[in-house]
Amino acid sequence: MLKINLLPVRQLKKRANAKNQLLGMLLLFLLVITVLGVTGALQANKISNLGVDIKALQKEKDSYTPTLQKIARLKKDREEYFRKTEIIKKLKSDSSLTVRTLDEVANRVDNQRMWLESLNQQTSSLRLSGVALDNQTIAQFMDHLKESPFVQNVTLASSSLKVVSGRNLKSFQLSCAVAQPQNTETETTDVK
Repeated sequence: MLKINLLPVRQLKKRANAKNQLLGMLLLFLLVITVLGVTGALQANKISNLGVDIKALQKEKDSYTPTLQKIARLKKDREEYFRKTEIIKKLKSDSSLTVRTLDEVANRVDNQRMWLESLNQQTSSLRLSGVALDNQTIAQFMDHLKESPFVQNVTLASSSLKVVSGRNLKSFQLSCAVAQPQNTETETTDVK
């Protein structure tokens, strides 16, 4: 005899497998959602803690603002004092340079054989014009000027014949550079 099973066993097994798979996917989905929710909550808590820390640090930073402003003001004042000090040093150096240059020129003029008509100093250049008895006197004066530590690069700009009180004399113009000698500059700086 033959037995016939009219129940759809295969279809029932397939449906049971599908239900099990659907239930497994649903549980996996719920597990993922739960993990994401917990992670999100932890991150939100971390963000709020960091926000509180940022506010505290900002408040602390703001408490230092007056001190930082005072430091900036002191730095600016310090730079201004250094700038003014350098200007004063330069003015002292320049004024002493002019006085010393005049002294050097005056000491090197041979009053018996020559005289100066004009002396013009502008920053580091010096122009002298005068009258001498002869070319040799002018040359000696130039050599004496070259010996000065303050006067450098003495050159004869022009020389011409000039009649003064019926005598033939030499009119001349000299160009020079003036500067503080290195050792004198350090001495004036050290004296302060």
